Amino acid sequence: MQEEYEKLEAQWQQLETQLYLSGEFDTNNCYLTISSGAGGTEAQDWAAMLMRMYLRYCERQGWQTTVLEKTDGQEAGVKSVTIYVTGEMAYGLLRCERGTHRLVRLSPFNAKNLRQTSFALVEVLPEIEETSEVKIDQKDLRIDTYRSSGAGGQHVNKTDSAVRITHMPTGLVAACQNERSQQQNRRQAMNIITAKLLEKQREEDAEKKEGMKGATKSADFGQQIRSYVLHPYQMVKDLRTDEETSNTEAVLDGDIQSFIDAELKRRA
Repeated sequence: MQEEYEKLEAQWQQLETQLYLSGEFDTNNCYLTISSGAGGTEAQDWAAMLMRMYLRYCERQGWQTTVLEKTDGQEAGVKSVTIYVTGEMAYGLLRCERGTHRLVRLSPFNAKNLRQTSFALVEVLPEIEETSEVKIDQKDLRIDTYRSSGAGGQHVNKTDSAVRITHMPTGLVAACQNERSQQQNRRQAMNIITAKLLEKQREEDAEKKEGMKGATKSADFGQQIRSYVLHPYQMVKDLRTDEETSNTEAVLDGDIQSFIDAELKRRA
């Protein structure tokens, strides 16, 4: 009976998570963007650590990942990276990770090995190819092309295939450099711009309904959702749900499902 109970409990935990994934775009693929915050090389290294964590998590889920655009840091890490995630409930689960992530550790880039606090911003957008809610005037778009960065080869770095699209009225920017053709990169960048505009529009609508005044909330680095402390003690704590663990190595290796489940329950 004990063995049967444990099996049923495990099945229920999986089913319970699915009950919370009933949002409009929860079943969609998604775009995950990580941007380093204040802190120079230290923050860029933290952004690279988060990129590895999410790639490992996606691998655990059996999802496919493609790095669409990446800007490397000058000394180490990445300034920003956008990952296209394909898989069942990708957006529904990863949207729980949106927000600022804070790292506290002994800096490997400091000669005195002092404790350093770094920040990185995680943004998650659903893949939306067509929607009647967002109308984009082509005159409002500035489209720049440039050469892809990468290891080289027969195609990369030889043609201006990378695309950056800027929506002039809002200042929103999307870039893609992974695909071989400029047309494919442009399509992906347009998908990202459409998703950003839809999210911005819905945030503004929600503010009006709630009677809030002023501009939309800025994604500043003072509103962290989770802290990763590696010194003087080991602890990862989600500040929204109080979910925590001392196994920081496992978390940074992609074991973040408990944090996602806790946030899904909080929202429900």
